[in-house]
Amino acid sequence: MKDVKKIFDRFLQDKGLRHTEQRDIILDTFLMMEGHFSAEEIYRIVSDKNPEIGYATVYRTIKLLCDVGIARGVYFNDGKMRYEHKYKHKHHDHLICIQCGKVIEIFDPKIEESQERLAKGKGVIPVRHQLNIFGVCEECRKKK
Repeated sequence: MKDVKKIFDRFLQDKGLRHTEQRDIILDTFLMMEGHFSAEEIYRIVSDKNPEIGYATVYRTIKLLCDVGIARGVYFNDGKMRYEHKYKHKHHDHLICIQCGKVIEIFDPKIEESQERLAKGKGVIPVRHQLNIFGVCEECRKKK
């Protein structure tokens, strides 16, 4: 966790931005959370710790976390951007239930190899990618 804080602090300095207690609280909160969460969810937790932190500050700080590579935004077609850890976390893709919204992370080297091969075959050098597969989870199918 100290590594992440040093990286973020150096990033802020390089951008000429101030290191603030509010940003520290937001970063600490983000690092404690696991999974996929919206800026609103982070804001609710952060505002309990410090009611003076506004939603705009949370949103801007999350954007900075994405810019520096600590977080990444993922879109699951529900109208909300969600965020997850990126720094020192293995790349993964997602299976998303279109009925209950459940998200399952998948780690599959064969999928990664296939994506690399497809891109190279089309003359594209991949910079980043995101694979989301939408379907109906087992629990939702059992309910019907």
